[in-house]
Amino acid sequence: MDLICEERPSDSPFVETIWRSHSEYAGSFISMAESQQSLVLTRYRGRRFLTLRGPSAKAVPAYNPPDAEFFGIQFKPGVFLPHLPASMVAERHDLSLPEASGDSFWLNSSVWEYPDFENADTFVDWLVRDGLLVRDPIVEAVLLGQRVETSIRTVRRRFLRAAGLPHGSLYQIDRARHATALLKGGMSILDTVLEAGYFDQPHLTRSLKQYVGLTPAQITDEGRREPLSFLYKKSPPSPEYDANARVNPERFKLVDHTAMGQNTLGARRS
Repeated sequence: MDLICEERPSDSPFVETIWRSHSEYAGSFISMAESQQSLVLTRYRGRRFLTLRGPSAKAVPAYNPPDAEFFGIQFKPGVFLPHLPASMVAERHDLSLPEASGDSFWLNSSVWEYPDFENADTFVDWLVRDGLLVRDPIVEAVLLGQRVETSIRTVRRRFLRAAGLPHGSLYQIDRARHATALLKGGMSILDTVLEAGYFDQPHLTRSLKQYVGLTPAQITDEGRREPLSFLYKKSPPSPEYDANARVNPERFKLVDHTAMGQNTLGARRS
């Protein structure tokens, strides 16, 4: 059986999903490729660790400690911490934020209380208001197949800084995870090839082995020993980049939240 987590939606335009899980037993699993950044809080042996996880274009083996609790905030593509851009933590260069006390951690020279599953939306609002979490709308434009009135080089540089991986990699990852969801939902391999837009079955197999860590037959094998990491429900991936599209460049200026005045939520931050 694959790893299971509880998920809930978020009202924040910066957040894809909020989840939590508990591991009863120790064991290995397959950590799938991921197209987005997330903050993950781990509670283990009486301590808590907050980790900034970046996107990754390859599935790798991982380990689950026994009796550990996990809670995560998964951001939407293009949402990132300006002083810790996605490109810095991509490809498994995850960063554990320094602990300040048993209930707090350091972030950008300030002490913050650890968030939890219930107050995650408020925590994200605080980060946004303090300019510690921003969203580059160029990423959204590219994912929608649009183009901004700037050079391709600038678009690629900003996309990589905010999203951590090139658009092509995000597209391939999301397509592989969507194909995995189709297979786990009972769709045949050949129908999955057509539905997910692969050229043929070998193309699907190569993609799933890289981004999911398993072949299509292994994914559908109920007796498989290697559990997969949390399979977030993925809709079909965004379209390929359309270099002929034109949009208003005023929409795609990166907002500098650091100039937004004093923080009004100091009761939870010191």
